[in-house]
Amino acid sequence: MLKVGVIGCGYWGPNLIRNFSQLRRTDVTLVADLDDDRLSHMKKLYPTIETTKDYRKIIENPEIDIVAVATPVHTHYKFASEALSSGKNVFIEKPMTASVNEAEDLIRLSEKHHRKLMVGHTFEYTSAVRKMKEIIDAGELGDIYYISSQRLNLGLFQQDINVIWDLAPHDISIILYLLGQEPVSVSAIGSSHINPLIEDVAVLSMQFSNNLIAFVQTSWLDPDKIRKMTVVGSKKMMVYDDVQPSEKIRVYDKGVDVPRHYDTFAEFHYSYKYGDIVIPKIDGSEPLQTELDHFIDCILNDEKPISDGNSGLRVIKILEASQKSLNEGNKPVSTG
Repeated sequence: MLKVGVIGCGYWGPNLIRNFSQLRRTDVTLVADLDDDRLSHMKKLYPTIETTKDYRKIIENPEIDIVAVATPVHTHYKFASEALSSGKNVFIEKPMTASVNEAEDLIRLSEKHHRKLMVGHTFEYTSAVRKMKEIIDAGELGDIYYISSQRLNLGLFQQDINVIWDLAPHDISIILYLLGQEPVSVSAIGSSHINPLIEDVAVLSMQFSNNLIAFVQTSWLDPDKIRKMTVVGSKKMMVYDDVQPSEKIRVYDKGVDVPRHYDTFAEFHYSYKYGDIVIPKIDGSEPLQTELDHFIDCILNDEKPISDGNSGLRVIKILEASQKSLNEGNKPVSTG
């Protein structure tokens, strides 16, 4: 049994506590938070778990093997670096850190102390996203032209990061996972309406090689909760709607064909294809449990996590470049 300590039990921490408690190979022994009410609530749900307001009791406990960090982004580096330096394996929620330098240092510490570092890019472990990758890798969509993603809702407003840093990491990690490549440049545009210092509506665009482009629209000010991604290829198109309780993926046999040969403009005609719609079957397992189970496998078998520190770093590079682009009026920023 691997013993787990969780730092932070506000919004996402309880999900980590629940899943680690349910897995047969882990045992949550200690939870830390500054809020007495949250600690009391966790104690009622899990009477055997000890609680504390001092996170150092987790870091310094020699029996704890895994430290899970689910706190505000600006604290991620502090907690994770101290845990790694104390010989703990670390699971850290997205985004990994508040800067590229911090992310690189966490990777260095994990390598120095021979401990696993994993980032909570949960959607990479969903059956739907994995099915999407399977379809793309099989060439069913043809050459990918572009990806368009929307992650919109009313709230939850963050005080320390803007809407791109809050919502876009999931979409960025999905896109990088699906394509298996990183963008060459990033640009972003956004505006602030509620808090003048923090953008609450923004659009991020990523330019890849071979003329491929991806867009991520984010908002805390939309009346509807939207979690939709469209992948357009030369042969077919695919839509992933995570809000749907079932039938999350639809593959459309639609497209545009251009004539190979023509002598005059009058002979140039587009051919539009309207075919069948296929809804692939996917299982309904909880992604977070799959993700944490994978993390445990990596610790016990000394394997590399799918969403390891380098995966987290790739996302942070794009987020940092998007922030620079926002500050410079939508100017494209290289991610190299």
